[in-house]
Amino acid sequence: MNRLYSIAFVALLIACIAYGLIEWKQSKKQIVETIDTELAPDFIAESLKSNTFNETGALSHIIDAQRMEHYSGIEVTHFEFPSLTLYPENKDVPWKVSSKEGTLFKNNRVSLKNRVKLESTDPDSLIQQIHGKSIELDLNTNTISSEQAIVIIGNGFTVYGSGLIVDINTKKMTLTEHVQTIYQKTQK
Repeated sequence: MNRLYSIAFVALLIACIAYGLIEWKQSKKQIVETIDTELAPDFIAESLKSNTFNETGALSHIIDAQRMEHYSGIEVTHFEFPSLTLYPENKDVPWKVSSKEGTLFKNNRVSLKNRVKLESTDPDSLIQQIHGKSIELDLNTNTISSEQAIVIIGNGFTVYGSGLIVDINTKKMTLTEHVQTIYQKTQK
Protein backbone atom coordinates (compact mmCIF):
# COMPACT_ATOMS: atom_id res chain seq x y z
CA MET A 1 0.00 0.00 0.00
CA ASN A 2 2.86 2.36 0.80
CA ARG A 3 4.35 1.68 -2.58
CA LEU A 4 1.04 2.51 -4.30
CA TYR A 5 0.78 5.80 -2.35
CA SER A 6 4.37 6.68 -3.23
CA ILE A 7 3.79 6.07 -6.96
CA ALA A 8 0.56 8.10 -6.89
CA PHE A 9 2.29 10.92 -5.01
CA VAL A 10 5.21 11.02 -7.50
CA ALA A 11 2.75 11.00 -10.46
CA LEU A 12 0.77 13.84 -8.86
CA LEU A 13 3.98 15.80 -8.23
CA ILE A 14 5.15 15.37 -11.84
CA ALA A 15 1.70 16.45 -13.13
CA CYS A 16 1.77 19.58 -10.91
CA ILE A 17 5.27 20.52 -12.08
CA ALA A 18 4.32 20.02 -15.74
CA TYR A 19 1.15 22.11 -15.28
CA GLY A 20 3.14 24.84 -13.51
CA LEU A 21 5.74 24.97 -16.30
CA ILE A 22 3.06 25.19 -19.01
CA GLU A 23 1.24 28.01 -17.19
CA TRP A 24 4.51 29.88 -16.53
CA LYS A 25 5.51 29.77 -20.21
CA GLN A 26 2.04 30.91 -21.33
CA SER A 27 2.00 33.87 -18.91
CA LYS A 28 5.48 34.93 -20.05
CA LYS A 29 4.31 35.01 -23.69
CA GLN A 30 1.30 37.20 -22.82
CA ILE A 31 3.47 39.72 -20.92
CA VAL A 32 5.92 40.03 -23.82
CA GLU A 33 3.04 40.54 -26.29
CA THR A 34 1.46 43.20 -24.04
CA ILE A 35 4.73 45.09 -23.62
CA ASP A 36 5.40 44.99 -27.38
CA THR A 37 2.00 46.47 -28.24
CA GLU A 38 2.20 49.16 -25.52
CA LEU A 39 5.68 50.30 -26.59
CA ALA A 40 5.00 50.33 -30.30
CA PRO A 41 4.59 53.88 -31.63
CA ASP A 42 1.22 54.85 -33.11
CA PHE A 43 2.99 56.63 -35.95
CA ILE A 44 6.49 57.57 -37.05
CA ALA A 45 7.55 60.60 -39.06
CA GLU A 46 10.85 61.15 -40.85
CA SER A 47 12.18 64.69 -41.53
CA LEU A 48 9.43 66.28 -39.44
CA LYS A 49 8.73 70.02 -39.44
CA SER A 50 5.90 71.38 -37.29
CA ASN A 51 4.86 75.03 -36.86
CA THR A 52 2.80 75.89 -33.78
CA PHE A 53 0.85 79.12 -33.36
CA ASN A 54 -0.50 80.73 -30.18
CA GLU A 55 -4.10 81.92 -29.53
CA THR A 56 -3.50 85.22 -31.33
CA GLY A 57 -2.16 83.52 -34.44
CA ALA A 58 1.49 84.45 -33.88
CA LEU A 59 4.16 81.81 -34.44
CA SER A 60 4.99 80.23 -31.06
CA HIS A 61 7.60 77.62 -31.98
CA ILE A 62 8.88 75.42 -34.78
CA ILE A 63 9.99 71.82 -34.26
CA ASP A 64 12.29 70.12 -36.77
CA ALA A 65 13.47 66.53 -36.22
CA GLN A 66 15.12 63.81 -38.23
CA ARG A 67 12.70 61.27 -36.75
CA MET A 68 9.65 61.39 -34.53
CA GLU A 69 7.72 58.59 -32.81
CA HIS A 70 4.36 59.27 -31.15
CA TYR A 71 2.97 57.02 -28.39
CA SER A 72 -0.66 57.96 -27.69
CA GLY A 73 -1.04 55.34 -24.94
CA ILE A 74 1.45 57.14 -22.71
CA GLU A 75 0.94 60.56 -24.38
CA VAL A 76 4.61 61.03 -25.27
CA THR A 77 6.41 61.99 -28.47
CA HIS A 78 10.07 61.07 -28.87
CA PHE A 79 12.37 62.97 -31.27
CA GLU A 80 15.78 62.12 -32.72
CA PHE A 81 17.98 65.16 -33.43
CA PRO A 82 15.31 67.75 -32.65
CA SER A 83 15.77 71.46 -33.31
CA LEU A 84 13.28 73.92 -31.84
CA THR A 85 12.95 77.58 -32.74
CA LEU A 86 11.31 79.52 -29.90
CA TYR A 87 9.59 82.84 -30.60
CA PRO A 88 9.21 85.21 -27.62
CA GLU A 89 5.77 86.71 -26.92
CA ASN A 90 7.09 90.23 -27.60
CA LYS A 91 7.99 89.21 -31.18
CA ASP A 92 11.69 89.68 -30.44
CA VAL A 93 14.36 87.58 -32.21
CA PRO A 94 13.92 83.83 -31.74
CA TRP A 95 16.20 81.36 -29.97
CA LYS A 96 17.14 77.94 -31.32
CA VAL A 97 17.52 74.82 -29.17
CA SER A 98 18.93 71.56 -30.50
CA SER A 99 20.04 68.18 -29.12
CA LYS A 100 20.51 64.56 -30.07
CA GLU A 101 17.24 63.41 -28.52
CA GLY A 102 14.13 64.90 -27.02
CA THR A 103 10.79 63.96 -25.52
CA LEU A 104 7.60 66.01 -25.69
CA PHE A 105 5.12 65.30 -22.88
CA LYS A 106 1.37 65.97 -22.91
CA ASN A 107 1.71 69.13 -20.77
CA ASN A 108 3.88 70.80 -23.48
CA ARG A 109 7.11 70.18 -21.59
CA VAL A 110 10.11 69.06 -23.62
CA SER A 111 13.08 67.20 -22.19
CA LEU A 112 16.19 67.55 -24.37
CA LYS A 113 19.24 65.35 -23.77
CA ASN A 114 22.72 64.75 -25.15
CA ARG A 115 24.62 67.74 -26.53
CA VAL A 116 21.96 70.34 -25.92
CA LYS A 117 22.70 73.74 -27.47
CA LEU A 118 20.68 76.92 -27.00
CA GLU A 119 21.61 79.63 -29.55
CA SER A 120 20.62 83.23 -29.98
CA THR A 121 19.72 84.21 -33.53
CA ASP A 122 20.61 87.83 -32.70
CA PRO A 123 24.29 88.43 -33.60
CA ASP A 124 24.41 91.39 -31.16
CA SER A 125 23.09 89.40 -28.18
CA LEU A 126 25.29 89.40 -25.07
CA ILE A 127 24.82 85.62 -24.74
CA GLN A 128 25.38 83.70 -27.96
CA GLN A 129 25.19 80.03 -26.91
CA ILE A 130 24.39 77.84 -23.91
CA HIS A 131 25.58 74.22 -23.85
CA GLY A 132 24.53 71.44 -21.50
CA LYS A 133 23.87 67.74 -21.08
CA SER A 134 20.12 68.08 -20.55
CA ILE A 135 17.59 70.90 -20.53
CA GLU A 136 13.88 71.04 -19.73
CA LEU A 137 11.74 73.39 -21.81
CA ASP A 138 8.20 74.57 -21.06
CA LEU A 139 6.57 75.54 -24.37
CA ASN A 140 3.62 77.18 -22.55
CA THR A 141 5.79 79.76 -20.75
CA ASN A 142 8.96 79.75 -22.93
CA THR A 143 11.01 78.87 -19.86
CA ILE A 144 14.18 76.77 -20.06
CA SER A 145 15.72 75.10 -17.02
CA SER A 146 18.51 72.69 -16.17
CA GLU A 147 20.10 71.36 -13.01
CA GLN A 148 23.12 70.01 -14.89
CA ALA A 149 26.49 71.62 -15.68
CA ILE A 150 26.13 74.51 -18.13
CA VAL A 151 28.56 76.44 -20.35
CA ILE A 152 27.48 79.92 -21.42
CA ILE A 153 29.35 81.49 -24.33
CA GLY A 154 28.96 85.23 -24.86
CA ASN A 155 30.67 88.10 -26.61
CA GLY A 156 34.12 88.01 -25.03
CA PHE A 157 33.41 85.63 -22.13
CA THR A 158 32.65 82.02 -21.19
CA VAL A 159 30.80 81.10 -17.98
CA TYR A 160 30.87 77.66 -16.36
CA GLY A 161 28.23 76.75 -13.80
CA SER A 162 25.24 74.57 -13.04
CA GLY A 163 21.56 75.09 -12.55
CA LEU A 164 20.01 77.42 -15.12
CA ILE A 165 16.66 79.13 -15.60
CA VAL A 166 16.05 81.20 -18.73
CA ASP A 167 12.85 83.05 -19.62
CA ILE A 168 12.88 83.55 -23.39
CA ASN A 169 10.10 86.17 -23.20
CA THR A 170 11.91 88.50 -20.77
CA LYS A 171 15.50 87.44 -21.59
CA LYS A 172 16.06 86.96 -17.86
CA MET A 173 18.63 84.29 -16.97
CA THR A 174 19.49 82.85 -13.55
CA LEU A 175 22.54 80.66 -12.91
CA THR A 176 22.20 78.72 -9.64
CA GLU A 177 25.86 77.90 -9.15
CA HIS A 178 28.67 79.90 -10.74
CA VAL A 179 31.95 77.99 -11.08
CA GLN A 180 34.19 80.10 -13.30
CA THR A 181 34.13 82.93 -15.83
CA ILE A 182 36.84 83.38 -18.44
CA TYR A 183 37.10 86.71 -20.28
CA GLN A 184 38.69 86.90 -23.73
CA LYS A 185 40.22 89.98 -25.25
CA THR A 186 38.16 91.09 -28.17
CA GLN A 187 39.98 92.23 -31.28
CA LYS A 188 38.61 95.26 -33.05
